[in-house]
Amino acid sequence: MQLYTECGQSPWLDNLRRSWITGGTLDAWVDAGIRGLTSNPSIFQKAIETSSDYDEQFSDLVRGGAPVDHAYWQLVASDIGGALRTLAGVHAASGGTDGFVSVEVDPSLAHDTTATAAAARELHASLARPNLMVKIPGTMEGLGAVRQMIAEGRSINVTLIFSVARYEQVAEAYVSGLEDRVAAGATDLSEVASVASFFVSRTDTEVDRRLEATGSTDALSLRGRAAVAQAHVAYGRFVEIFSGPRWERLAALGAQLQRPLWASTSTKNPAYPDTLYVDELIGPHTVNTMPDDTLAAFCDHGTLGRSVDANEPAAQEVLDAVTAHGIDLDGIAGLLEAQGVAAFAKSFDELLMSLQAKADALA
Repeated sequence: MQLYTECGQSPWLDNLRRSWITGGTLDAWVDAGIRGLTSNPSIFQKAIETSSDYDEQFSDLVRGGAPVDHAYWQLVASDIGGALRTLAGVHAASGGTDGFVSVEVDPSLAHDTTATAAAARELHASLARPNLMVKIPGTMEGLGAVRQMIAEGRSINVTLIFSVARYEQVAEAYVSGLEDRVAAGATDLSEVASVASFFVSRTDTEVDRRLEATGSTDALSLRGRAAVAQAHVAYGRFVEIFSGPRWERLAALGAQLQRPLWASTSTKNPAYPDTLYVDELIGPHTVNTMPDDTLAAFCDHGTLGRSVDANEPAAQEVLDAVTAHGIDLDGIAGLLEAQGVAAFAKSFDELLMSLQAKADALA
């Protein structure tokens, strides 16, 4: 609650399972100050494969003639629908700026603009809740789908952003989409919301690996600093992009800021503080989506205070120093994007195979 009331940051929960909805855990998180929720194919794979909570619904669907892939989306829709209802009060109380639940399009579509747009449109139509955000990967092909969905008035979470340059392109897709909406005759933009999900810890994992490979003392001193530095620089660009005459014209029509959302905020390296990617990324008009373990750690011993714009020049110096050691941050971003898409697609495919085996056993 203090993150929001004192620092202007919305804490979201980066996890979901059916028992949290039916057993009151999600209600408890919302009562504690959680203001939104994110999911992805890996989260659903873990939830469905490690629990019997979904067996009855899945059996009913399959025995009713539903194909396995359709049954999967029905399982997802049930969980997302429950989360949407749980967070509806937050959405209403915030005037439509918070209380969102994110669900991702089929990750295999990440490099198909038309198919991604169609999938996002279908999810919005089928779930039909004002606090739904559909996740679209921030690939080059995804950017076109983001712009199109925003122009159609659909709220979007742009995910898998790993570089400042790609963040700028995502922000441009959002602003351009709003301008397209105005050009089509819209006079009220207030119901369109978006976040730009900037992934953090995975960057440090890859940058640290390369810094360690150089073996120099200077390089080693930069470990664990690149991801936060990138996020700080991205926040500076956010402040610049969402100000000035171009943005003010849209804001006058009720346009919402596309808030930076810090994702992948669990600490992967046990040598680093377990609240590193929360403590160092606190600031107004941002979201931090945290796994439940990270949330619990922050509630227990996190450091509350504005930090995301404490020293942007120093952040740029860190990135310059990393680059000076021959480390290609743009190349790393491309690698991590490809790995992220592949990981979500793998989770999606493996879960469908697991469900197919269950369906075969029911036959």
